[in-house]
Amino acid sequence: MSNTSKASARINSLLDENSFVEIGAKVKARATDFNLNPKEAVSDGVVTGYGQIDGRLVYVYSQDSSVLGGSVGEMHARKIVELYRLAMKVGAPVIGLIDSSGLRLQEATDALNAFGRIYRAQSLASGVIPQISAIFGSCGGGLALFPTLTDFTFMEKKAKLFVNSPNALDGNYEAKKDTASADFQSKEAGIVDVVADEAEIYTKIRELIALIPPNNADMGCDESTDDANRLVSDITGCVEDAAALLSRLSDNYAFYEIKADTAKDMVTGFIKLDGLTVGAVANRTAVYDENGKASEKFEPVLTANGCYKAADFVNFCNAFDIPILTVTNVKGYEATVTSERKIAIAVAKLTYALANADVPKVNLITKEAYGSAYVAMNSKGLGADLTFAWEGASIGMMDANLAAKVMYADEKPEVQKEKASEYQKLQSSVDSAASRGYVDSVIDASETRKYLIGAYDMLYTKREDRPDKKHGTV
Repeated sequence: MSNTSKASARINSLLDENSFVEIGAKVKARATDFNLNPKEAVSDGVVTGYGQIDGRLVYVYSQDSSVLGGSVGEMHARKIVELYRLAMKVGAPVIGLIDSSGLRLQEATDALNAFGRIYRAQSLASGVIPQISAIFGSCGGGLALFPTLTDFTFMEKKAKLFVNSPNALDGNYEAKKDTASADFQSKEAGIVDVVADEAEIYTKIRELIALIPPNNADMGCDESTDDANRLVSDITGCVEDAAALLSRLSDNYAFYEIKADTAKDMVTGFIKLDGLTVGAVANRTAVYDENGKASEKFEPVLTANGCYKAADFVNFCNAFDIPILTVTNVKGYEATVTSERKIAIAVAKLTYALANADVPKVNLITKEAYGSAYVAMNSKGLGADLTFAWEGASIGMMDANLAAKVMYADEKPEVQKEKASEYQKLQSSVDSAASRGYVDSVIDASETRKYLIGAYDMLYTKREDRPDKKHGTV
């Protein structure tokens, strides 16, 4: 397969067979400075058009690295901006398949202006239509804003994403630390949602399109083949690994995780509950391997990176009217010097995102919910519409044993133990929280799925008045 056809081949691999309609195939570069021959710039290095994914309309652009390196110039940008204009008119997602050398140097300020026009189109579309990027080749310099301005970013394992190349960073070089790699951008930078080979990326994008609405005014609900009253008898065994827990709750056990490689203490992703897409945010204290054994362990605390990850996801769900589920199992905040630099603002971002969200919000407390970290995880006080808690969960200011040691520091251990038992019963038990109205229902864990389905069915037509303002500033 030639490079010339690769851009079109990628589109055809992504979309339903024979559904793609190209737009602007005859567009060519206008610039002739530096002996740039416009005849060589077929379609100006980008294939644009529309098609279908499982019968759903999407708009797609695919950069052609064989034409001037797929670089972005005036006409290249005009085609992408026109694609966004059409997508916004009809309310359909835009998917960008990126493989480009970046800014077209021969066009100088025209190319810079072209970048600005695309940035603006993406910014205006944010929160109106879903935007998805997939990086298959190079994506460097100012081009790196293309995927970071979209809602979801996929990256092929050998692709490159960078603002500054690794060799341009003081004290670094590619062999030492490849900051442009998919591994770095997904695990450390947290920019990339899914890293996979090319064929799997097409599959994952198609799965995502099936889960999310086409725009911010059209939220539907699919037919489910799973039993709405299905009991989940083994769910308590998944209390540590929220990804496993969420998969058991979802229709046909399908959980679509977002940013799985970064901030693993916080799980984000989509589940289906009786056909309804729900965005899930959950604390995690362990990652289970294929044998059901814990391969990684985490403290039951909020971390800065976990909060940033969750806040971004909540904001997406709220923009597109996707109901939110939080699964709470947290005792406090990460306590390190590094964390202290940003934990307060990170938790504030998550707190604001959840409080600001006016979609249906349900909180499920599975094990422990202590202190202000619990409050930040979509508590009643923060605005959860309904709160469920498993039998045996603990909810309160802090762990009863620690509270007793603080309040009765001068007493003997046996006295502290007695007081801890009293504190647990009076202040930290799930029944105590329920008696004060902070928990709506104490439920058997195996019945969680049917309670959640009933809750979202009841909340489907939720409306909520908010103060009249342009936007918040957190």
